[in-house]
Amino acid sequence: MYICCAHNLPHHHFRLHHHHPSSTPWMPFVSSHPLLVAPLQSLFPRNEMISPNDCGAISIKSSPHMPVLAAASMSTSNDITDNFSEDVNTSTSTSSSSGILNGRAAKGSGTTARGRRLLKIREEKRKREYDRLHNYPAWAKVLEDACKNDTELRSVLGDSIGNPELMRKRVEERVRKKGRDFQKSKTGSVLAFKVSFRDFNPVDSYIWFELYGSPSDRDVDLIGSVIQSWYVMGRLGAFNSSNLQLANSSMDYNLLYDADKGFNVMPSSFHDIGDVEFQDNWGRVWVDLGTSDLFAIDVLLNCLTVLSSEYLGIQQVVFGGRCMGDWEEGMTSAEYGYKYFKI
Repeated sequence: MYICCAHNLPHHHFRLHHHHPSSTPWMPFVSSHPLLVAPLQSLFPRNEMISPNDCGAISIKSSPHMPVLAAASMSTSNDITDNFSEDVNTSTSTSSSSGILNGRAAKGSGTTARGRRLLKIREEKRKREYDRLHNYPAWAKVLEDACKNDTELRSVLGDSIGNPELMRKRVEERVRKKGRDFQKSKTGSVLAFKVSFRDFNPVDSYIWFELYGSPSDRDVDLIGSVIQSWYVMGRLGAFNSSNLQLANSSMDYNLLYDADKGFNVMPSSFHDIGDVEFQDNWGRVWVDLGTSDLFAIDVLLNCLTVLSSEYLGIQQVVFGGRCMGDWEEGMTSAEYGYKYFKI
């Protein structure tokens, strides 16, 4: 930094090495007047002070914050001095900023590898949350909301909730299974019903059906027709395990049936059955299988499985037992939800 001082007294003068872009030549002067030299001696150490009587440029090394004293006898000199002071301050602040930046670069960014990894994880999590809120398909949101109150739909989607692509695959799979009947309103259940036995006596027992809700007249006719068909087949001897000639045959060979053997087999017959009754969501039918074999129950369960899946949702089927749910013996009033199918 160059320190320039000027005085309007006629004393020894010398030029400083400084160039200013102003059109007016800058001609600073240094005087040996005691009123001006004394303050300079108090500001600067003696080893850095050069006598003004020496001809040449005065170059004093000082800290960036050392003040600059200037005096001028004309307004033009004042303006030039102010501009020079601004240049000095600007260069000083620039060098200081450069030093601070270089110091930071030398010390590094101030973050560790673990901190950068955590920051990246937080950014990815924030992005996923943003995509879920703003880019999540509308149809997926509708399905998720519907699953809250629909156990059957929740069973179809399973663990795919929250994953739109997997949800789409589950729905497409359901469409393929339904085939042409997909547009048909579904009244069945996608859940398999529970089967249990409670002191079941084949010749004197009830078969109970628990539905998901009170059956309509159509539902009563539907399940009643299935039971009636089952009874008719049993009455004609269909459930006779003694004559199952083709049950274990291989399809790789030509099928053979011995008519004489089938004719001589001891017949079996479904003896009796009662009407199909309903109270609220519970239904029952009394049966006497007679000499029919127990695989008649397998046939009935196969029929009820498709019936429950496609048309009439069934929660459970119980073989045996005298009273289930809120069943009330003798209550046959339609006002209280009693319905029946005559077989």
